[in-house]
Amino acid sequence: MNYLSVENLSKSYGDKVLFQNISFGLEKGQKIALIAKNGTGKTSLLRILAGQDTPDTGNYSFRKDLKISFLDQNPRFGEAKTIIEAVLNSNNVMIQAIKNYELALENHLDEQLMNAALLQMDNLKAWDFELKIKQILTKLKVGELQRDLATLSGGQRKRIALAKVLIEEPDFLILDEPTNHLDLDMIEWLEEYLGNQQVSLLMVTHDRYFLENVCNEIFEMEDGNLYRYKGNYSYFLEKKDEREYNHTQAVMNARNLMRKELDWIRRQPKARGTKAKYRIDAFQELKKQADKNLKKDELALATQMSRLGKKVIELENVFKNYDDLKILDNFSYKFQPRERVGIVGNNGVGKSTFLNILTGEGAADRGEVVKGETVVFGYYNQEGIQLPEDKRVIEVVTEIAEVINIGKQNLSASQLLERFLFNHKQQYAYVSTLSGGERRRLYLLTILAKNPNFLILDEPTNDLDILTLQVLEDFLANYPGCLLIVTHDRYFMDKLVEHLFVFEGNGKIRDFNGSYSEYRAVKELEEENLKTTDSKPQISDLKPEAKNQKPETKKKLSFKEQKEYETLETEIANLENRKMLITNELSGDLHHEDLLKKSQELEQIIQQIDEKTMRWLELAEYV
Repeated sequence: MNYLSVENLSKSYGDKVLFQNISFGLEKGQKIALIAKNGTGKTSLLRILAGQDTPDTGNYSFRKDLKISFLDQNPRFGEAKTIIEAVLNSNNVMIQAIKNYELALENHLDEQLMNAALLQMDNLKAWDFELKIKQILTKLKVGELQRDLATLSGGQRKRIALAKVLIEEPDFLILDEPTNHLDLDMIEWLEEYLGNQQVSLLMVTHDRYFLENVCNEIFEMEDGNLYRYKGNYSYFLEKKDEREYNHTQAVMNARNLMRKELDWIRRQPKARGTKAKYRIDAFQELKKQADKNLKKDELALATQMSRLGKKVIELENVFKNYDDLKILDNFSYKFQPRERVGIVGNNGVGKSTFLNILTGEGAADRGEVVKGETVVFGYYNQEGIQLPEDKRVIEVVTEIAEVINIGKQNLSASQLLERFLFNHKQQYAYVSTLSGGERRRLYLLTILAKNPNFLILDEPTNDLDILTLQVLEDFLANYPGCLLIVTHDRYFMDKLVEHLFVFEGNGKIRDFNGSYSEYRAVKELEEENLKTTDSKPQISDLKPEAKNQKPETKKKLSFKEQKEYETLETEIANLENRKMLITNELSGDLHHEDLLKKSQELEQIIQQIDEKTMRWLELAEYV
C-alpha cells in the first residue's frame, strides 16, 4: 500500500542547489534512512514532507487520512508553556483524557477534578495507553511535567519532542537525527522500540548501529541523484561499493572508446560529415559520459601533533560534588601516551564536569590534577560551537593563523579550508549560512589547526554526515596523541577506544578494559546473574522450610544419597564463591580473549549451581 509519492522535487537556497527532480515512493511498513553529505538538503527534504517548508518545483502526496508525526532537529512547541502541555498536545481524545488525569494528579486536593478524570479514563479504557505513555516518558527521562519549557536545555527539548511523536502513535514517522542528545541506554531502547513498531519511517541519522538494526531500506542522495538500496546499512555499504566500481568502469570504458571516436571524427572530410551524423551525435553522448569526474571531494584530515612527553596527566585522589550530587569520589588515574579512552554514562552523572577538571577549565574540591609540561589540549565540546555568525568562514581560520603547519606542509587558511571541503565560494560565505554539519566541520578544523597532542571530543558525531564520520574515524585511528571521547555513537566508539571510563553514579567510575559492545555484553550478563541470585532462595532459607514440609511418613535417604546430600552443600558453596570471584575479575582489566573465557566459565558455573541446587532440594525432602 503506497503511503507517500514524491515527483520531481527540487529545492535551492540562492545559488545553492540542494536537490533537483527527486522522485520516489514509500510503502506501508518501510523503514527508510536518508544518507547524504552535509549541506545537500536532507533536513530540507524532511521539512518539506512534514509541511514545514515548500519545494521550488515538483509535488508530493500522502495517502488520505494518514496520521503523520515529525521530529525536527530544533523542535518547537507552539503555545505550550510546560512539559505536559508539549508532550500531550494532541487532538486524540485518549491523550486528552490522560492529560486531564495527569493534571488532576498534580492538583490532588481537588476531589471533583480527580473524579471527573478517573471517570473519563474508565469510559475510554485509557489505562493501558496511559501505562505506555509512562513507559515512554520514563525511558526518555522526561519528568517534572509541570516544569516550564523555557528552563530546558536543547537536549531536554529534543527528548520531549521525541516523546511527543512516539506517544501520538502515527502511521508515518519522519525523524531528523532522533539519537542526538540521547544517552546510550535511551538509544538502545529507541532502537528496539522502533524495530518492533508497525510504523512507516523516514529518517536522517548518522548512528550506523541504529541504521543497521532499524532500517530495511536506504536512500542515498549524491550528485543530484537518488539511489535506493533495499537492505540495512551493511547491505548499503556493499552495494554502494559495487555501484561506484561499476560507475568508474563505465566512465573509463567511455573514455577509451571516445579516443577512438575522436580520431575518427578528426579524420572525416567536411563534405562527408553529414553522411555520418548519427555517429557524430553518438560521439557527443559518449563525450558526456567520458567527461564525468571520477574524483570525489573528500575530507582530508591531518595534523602536525606537538611533541608529547612521558608525563601526560595524573589525577590523584580527586573529589568533586555539586551540592548532594557526587561526581568524583577519590578518583585516581595516570594517563599514558597514545591512550584511547571512551567515556560512558547517563546524562547528568558528571562527564562534562570531569572533562573540565581534566583541562583546567573547572576545579576539583580535593585532590591533585597534574598536567605534563608538553600537553596541548584540543577540546571539541558542545558549548564551544558558538562560531561568530557575522564573520566569513575564512576569517574564522585566519584568526588562528594565516599559515598552518599540517603534517609536513605549511598551508594557507584557504588551502586548509579546501581540505575540509569548503570551496572558494563557501570560504567567503558568512558562518550564519552554514548548515549544522558544516558548522561542526569548521569547528573541528579550528581545533586541529592548533596541533593538539591530547584530543578531547565531546559528542563529535552530532550532525556530521556518515562520509565525514568515516574520514574522521580513519584520522583518529592513526592519531599519535592521547584521545578521550564522549559520544552516544556506539559504532564510533567501538572503532576507536581501547577501554572505558564508565560513570556509574554517586562518584564511582569503573575502568573497563574493552570496547563498548564488550562492556554491554558483560553488563547484561551481570544483570542476569543478579536477577538469578535475587530470585533464587538461599540454601540456608530453604533447608528449614524443607524440614517443616516433610511428611510424617517419608522415604529415607540411602547411604549413597545421604553422602551426596552432604557433599552438595559444600559444592554449591564453593561454586558460589567461584562465581563471585569471576564476576569481580570481569569488572577488572582483562584482555579480550580472557574476558570471553571468563564469561563462558561464569555461564557454566551458574548452570552447575542451578542443577546442584535442584538436586539438593530433591534430597532435602527426605532429610
